[in-house]
Parts: sequence; structure tokens; C-alpha cells
Amino acid sequence: MLRICMAEALQNAGLTVFEAVNATDALKVLDARNDIRVVLTDIEMPGGIDGLALSATIHERWPEIGVVIASGRIRPDAAELPANGEFIAKPYDLDEMAVRVVQMLGGT
Repeated sequence: MLRICMAEALQNAGLTVFEAVNATDALKVLDARNDIRVVLTDIEMPGGIDGLALSATIHERWPEIGVVIASGRIRPDAAELPANGEFIAKPYDLDEMAVRVVQMLGGT
């Protein structure tokens, strides 16, 4: 449910959104597209790859893509985040998260 609400908030901020149900699905979307600039992920999600591993893979394969990593239970230290990533603790305001994603894209 949170993914759907976050996607709507990002769309309301004028962004194009591609949703993925897990990290494997996200990697398939990234493989198929060359216009994704930011990925928003939770650390804990279904499937065999968590958000930290996903963010490391994104940084390795697509270093130009920014990653926003969220969690309500796990708080990674700075060494666990890729150079192009940032952590946001849950609960977060959907509109504030949309603003942070827009800022990561270089907007104001």
C-alpha cells in the first residue's frame, strides 16, 4: 500500500514512476530502461535481495542513478550506503519524500 501511495505522490510532483514489487523486478526495469535517474527502495522487501544489496548493485551497474533507501526498523551507517544514496527513516511524509527525490534529481 505504501508503494502505491508513494508512487502517487511522486506522480503528483510531476515525475514519471515505474513500480517494482521487489529488487529482482526493479533490476529488470533498470535493465530495460535508460531514463531512470532515481530509485526509491525500502531495506526490507520481499524476495532474496534487500534494499541495501539493491542499492549496491545499482551503484555498481548504473553509478549515475541516485538511490533513496528507507526503513522503519534498520538504520544503516554511512558506510553501507552507496556514494549516490541517502537514507530516510520511516515514518516519513509522502510529500516530503517526493520533495527529496526531486532535489536528488537536481530540482528545487
